[in-house]
Formats: sequence, structure tokens, C-alpha cells
Amino acid sequence: MEYVIEMLNIRKEFPGIVANDNINLQVKKGEIHALLGENGAGKSTLMNVLFGLYQPERGEIRVRGEKVHINSPNKANDLGIGMVHQHFMLVDTFTVAENIILGKEPKKFGRIDRKRAVQEVQDISDQYGLQIHPGAKVADISVGMQQRAEILKTLYRGADILIFDEPTAVLTPHEIKELMQIMKNLVNEGKSIILITHKLKEIMEVCDRVTIIRKGKGIKTLDVRDTNKDELASLMVGREVSFKTEKKAAQPGAEVLAIDGITVKDTRGVETVRDLSLSVKAGEIVGIAGVDGNGQSELIEAITGLRNTDSGTITLNGKQIQNLTPRKVTESGIGHIPQDRHKHGLVLDFPIGENIVLQSYYKKPYAAFGVLHKGEMYKKARCLISEYDVRTPDEYTHARALSGGNQQKAIIGREVDRNPDLLIAAQPTRGLDVGAIEFVHKKLIEQRDAGKAVLLLSFELEEIMNLSDRIAVIFEGHIIATVDPQDTTEQELGLLMAGSMQKEAGKANG
Repeated sequence: MEYVIEMLNIRKEFPGIVANDNINLQVKKGEIHALLGENGAGKSTLMNVLFGLYQPERGEIRVRGEKVHINSPNKANDLGIGMVHQHFMLVDTFTVAENIILGKEPKKFGRIDRKRAVQEVQDISDQYGLQIHPGAKVADISVGMQQRAEILKTLYRGADILIFDEPTAVLTPHEIKELMQIMKNLVNEGKSIILITHKLKEIMEVCDRVTIIRKGKGIKTLDVRDTNKDELASLMVGREVSFKTEKKAAQPGAEVLAIDGITVKDTRGVETVRDLSLSVKAGEIVGIAGVDGNGQSELIEAITGLRNTDSGTITLNGKQIQNLTPRKVTESGIGHIPQDRHKHGLVLDFPIGENIVLQSYYKKPYAAFGVLHKGEMYKKARCLISEYDVRTPDEYTHARALSGGNQQKAIIGREVDRNPDLLIAAQPTRGLDVGAIEFVHKKLIEQRDAGKAVLLLSFELEEIMNLSDRIAVIFEGHIIATVDPQDTTEQELGLLMAGSMQKEAGKANG
């Protein structure tokens, strides 16, 4: 059997942790091979070893049967290995073509041959069905298109083995479908793909084989056609996982959040929320369903004090809170799990212990007379790290060093522990594995059952349908319908979200 990639007994250690414990991975030519594991299982570390970003303590790598030493990404590129990172490595102010040729510019008479560059980029785009415009500025294109630019960049450098690191974490359902087709096009053209993911649906849909990693150890490699979602989930987490969220019927109480006719502008000064009204009661989860870019982010920012409103009112427990500072909003009884955990959720270069008290560090017992009591902070952090199963060497480890899922658990612990009247959960399970998703869903339902109001924003239709008691559909800044998840389907929701179907919105604030 000829493998294009063999990683044999790879061991990679970091201070206090063995990230890869003698893992084996063998990838066949022309296959899509999934690397599946929980957050922090060691998937990205293993691929960073293959791409030359990390050097292993032990083990060997073979590419097309030849033993190699990959000591840098340049060496990986020379061997035909390209990596599409989770966080894109693009220059916003450059065009797509300029980003792609950067460092490998075609020259003519000693100068960059822009015409040839654009043509080459266009040719690759056409060959693999990427449908991306080489002259578009990166800042002006969608996240899905930026990802295509990253794929193009690896192809332009001659990669025939492509590593995709959690490629669908930031994509809309439609973009995910398109990416799956692009991946199929790539293998049809003779490429081999390693897909780092924890989305079981995607593995079942496009992958040929799957290698499961748990807590740094290789567990098993399976043919996808011989397995199913339940088996993969239990191999990944080490126990059975429930995909259906168990919950009893909601018992809505008094209105907690009342939004009446608000208008909000984005950073360009364009109205993205227009005359929007919405209501969330105690003891219910209201889900906001919509295609990304229809005003959801600006709506959440307006409620949490991160963005001002131009008109209308936002009322929490009968008191107006629009245009207050984020701290005032937080103190009025709002908890916020932000959709961008790095930008609005954590200070990455602070210890995780300090991040856990970011919302309350200035209050007793963490501070008195302007002096911080770090002992109390870390004591609290230890409790929440244990309660929320935040996997970290200790509470002094910088937030940056934790996996995405563990960063998310820390944020959820911090926000839920403050016991807010309204919990806003924006993309709360983005980038999380099935075990962590199950945990987060349970916590949101616990909040609802404790009589709290929960506002859920998610681009995962399954999540919206599973968790919500009511679903408000947002399109072009308006709530165009409010539906009961029991009385709708994913297809109907998709049509509403696309604006291609009107449904009597009734009182959108229910």
C-alpha cells in the first residue's frame, strides 16, 4: 500500500503536557482523510508537526515513501504540503491575486508581472471550481471567499497534499456545501486532503477514512463507509453522546428583554438593523436564525453596549439600557458569550484564572480599596475550571495556550456563574466537538429552567431547532417571522432566512 503521508510514532510535548503521544497517521493518495478528536486532543498539533511549525520529540515522517525532516513550512511547501489554517493568513488591503503570489511573485524584466499573476490565479480558480475574482480586495470579500483565497494560495505553491484545519468553523451552511464540493473537485484532480474536524456530519459526507485521536493518543483508523456518527462520537469522547437535547416544555414568565423599533449602523455607517422589535421572556430560549451578515452581530452588540443604537429602545426588566457602557449593561443583569471569543471574550495574554474573573475583578472579594486579591481570583478560577471541565495545566496558564473549546468553556463558566437575568449566547458552540456541544447545550437549558431568559444566536440550524422555544428569523435587519420549532422544518427556515419566503411574522416580540 502506497501512502502519500506516513506519520509514525509521533511524540510532541509542551511544558506540562504531552500533546501527541506516539500517534500514527497514514494517508492514501487521492483520499479525504479526517482527523477527528475533541478540542485539545492534539489534532492541530499533529498537523503543525507535519507542516513544519513544530518539531517532534520522537517519530518519523515519510512523504511518498521517503523519510523526510520537515523543519519549516517552506520545506513542507517544497514537499507539496499546503495548509489552510483556521485563522486566515491574508493581508486585508491586498487583492486576492496579490495575497496568493506573495513571496512567489512571477517576474518580467525584474518587475512583478501582475498580468501573468492574475491569469495564473484565474486559471487555478477555474480548474478547481473556486469561483473567486483575483482582482477583489480581501477586505471586501466574504469569509467563505477568503478561505478560497487560502486554498488557492496553497495550490499556487504546487501543493498536492492539503491540510484543512477546521475549515467550516466560520462558514454559513451554504458555504459549507460549496466547500465540500471544492474538496471533491480537488481529490478528483489527484490531490490528497487531511481534514481536521469534529463535525461528524461532514466526515460522513465527504471523507473516505477517519483517524480518531483522544487525549493525545491515536485510538483507531476506520473506513467511513463502515462506521456511523454514534460510533465516531463515542470513540472521540470515550463515552456515549446524545445528539438530541433533552428538555421539558418551556414555562415562559415575565418579559425580561424588550426591544422596540431599534435601528443600528455598522462600522461603515450603513443601517444593518432596521426598526427591529423582539422580546425574550424569563424561562425561554429565543433563537435568532439568519444568514450571516443580516444584522445579527450589530443587534447583539447593541444589546450588550458594544455599539450605539440610532433609534428605538432596549429594555431589561423594565429599565432602558440602550447606549449604556458595556460595564453598566453587564451590571444591569446581562451575561454575554460573544461570537468572537478572541476579540470580545478573553485577554489571550492573561492567565486563564484572571480571564475567569474579568467581569467581576473590581468587586469583593477580588478587590478592596483599589487593591486586587489575586489569591481569591485564582481560588474562584479553580472552582470554575473544575466545574466546567476546562482542560488546562493550571489556572496560571495563558488563555492563548488553551484549545478553542476550553477557552469557550471558561467564558461560559464566567458568564453563567454571575447568574444573569438574560444570557446572550452568540455562536456558543462554534468550533466545539460533540462532547463540548452537549455540555454547552445542557448549561443553556439549565439557565432556561432556572427561570432565566436566553437569547441564542447561531448559524447552525440544527442547534437553533434543537434548543429554541421560539425562533426569530432575521433578514436584512428585520425580524421577518417568529416560528415555533415544532411547527417548522430546516427547509422552511432556510427559505425564510434567504428572504425567498414570507411568513406572517405576527408579533415578532411574541
